[in-house]
Parts: sequence; C-alpha cells; structure tokens
Amino acid sequence: MPDKATLDVCLSPGLLPLYPLDNKVVVVIDVLRATTTMCVAIDQGAIKVIPVETLEECFSYKGKEGYIIAGERNGRKVEGFDFGNSPFEFMNGIVKGKTLVLSTTNGTRAIRLAKNAHQVVIGGFLNFTALTRWIVNEGKDTLLLCSGWRDKFNLEDTIFAGAVIHHTQEHFLVDSDSAFAAEKLYLNSRRNMFHFVKQSSHYKRLAHLGVVNDVKYCLRPDLTDAVPVLKDGALVRASIKDDLEGEFFSLNNQLKK
Repeated sequence: MPDKATLDVCLSPGLLPLYPLDNKVVVVIDVLRATTTMCVAIDQGAIKVIPVETLEECFSYKGKEGYIIAGERNGRKVEGFDFGNSPFEFMNGIVKGKTLVLSTTNGTRAIRLAKNAHQVVIGGFLNFTALTRWIVNEGKDTLLLCSGWRDKFNLEDTIFAGAVIHHTQEHFLVDSDSAFAAEKLYLNSRRNMFHFVKQSSHYKRLAHLGVVNDVKYCLRPDLTDAVPVLKDGALVRASIKDDLEGEFFSLNNQLKK
C-alpha cells in the first residue's frame, strides 16, 4: 500500500519559506473575506478571477471590456474601484460572464506567495465539502496556508484549517504541531463558531466597518460546490470527481453540530 500524502498547516504567510512547495497542493485560506468572495464569484458565473497583489496592477484593468475591478485595504473598499471585498457584492448577476480582478490586504498576497506550488486552490467554509473532496481526490502532499493578517496569526483562518484537518485526516499523514493546534481550535469553536470568531481582531475590524453580516455569511458551510484553482495566473472552476465513499460527504451536517 503506498504511503499517505501529508497534510500540514502554515499559520502565516510569513512562515511559508519554511515549507517547500515543490509538488505540493497549497490551499489558500482567507475566510474573512477574500477566499469566500472568490468562491462566490466563481459560483455566480465569473469566467475567472485574477488575484493581484498591488492596487496599481488591479487598477490597470479598469475600463477594459468584460472586466470588473475590486479591492480593499484594511477592510475598506479602495476608492475608484468598482467593488470592495464583500461576497454580497458579487451576487445577482454582477459577475456572470465577466472577469473579476481582485486585490486584498492578505488573501491575494498569499496566493502570489504560493504560486510556484504544484497547484493552488482556494478554500472557505462556503465550499468546504467540495474543497475537501478535491484535495482527497488529488492525493498529493497538501499545505493549508492561512493568509492571516499582515503576516500575523489569525483565528478564523486557523479554525478553518483545523476543520479540514479534522475531517480529512484519515486520508492523509498529519504530524505537526500547527495541524494539532489548528484542529484543537476548530473543536473548541465549532459548537458556536460565530461567537468564537467574535473574539478575533479581524471580526472587530469588520464590525467597526458595519459588515457583521459578511462574517456570518463567511462562516456558513457548503453553500457552493465551486472549487477555484489557479491556472495561468487566474482562478477558474475545478472539475470535481465523485469517486469517494459516501460517508465522507456528511461534512455539512458535522459542521452544524
């Protein structure tokens, strides 16, 4: 029987140089709100999402036919951009058939840092089951990269990484302190995740901006089966295989318990 692939957690982009990325899948996590917004955009029919690190690069797409530019810094929409980083902004046909160019404080930077991995994939609670199915089907060494806040550890991304660890570890070799800690945070928070996340610095930052409903939405599991993967610098919808045992697909109910 072949050895299992490894599953590990990088708690901050600042720690990413410690993790070789050759032949690895990297799951970029920015629950509040970038990776959730990316999942929504792909689910809502965007042709692709181009994640860019700088505002200047993002702004260079302004006015191009078929493109929408969006971005935030410190949680606030950037002046002159079409939209900010709220998932609610990309519903109701806004992005259908268009390309979204997005720049955020943490998530799009994390994607750039991970771009040389074998594959970069985007995760949030909204696509939890589809994402975990995808990484298990890939069967490759996988790193869960928490985008954090300006290279610092944050609560919500680590909780999500812990959820992935907890619900997929039978398929992987998991043997690191960061994975152990992330799983414990998830287990301590899952009964009332919103209440737990309210203690985080980023929740307080977003609450100050009046977007608490964004936080609540970003913590809802399995609203989409879209799994954005990075191809040629843009995020597109991955194809999902259906060859895993049925018991694996009860994650939505497990998260709600």
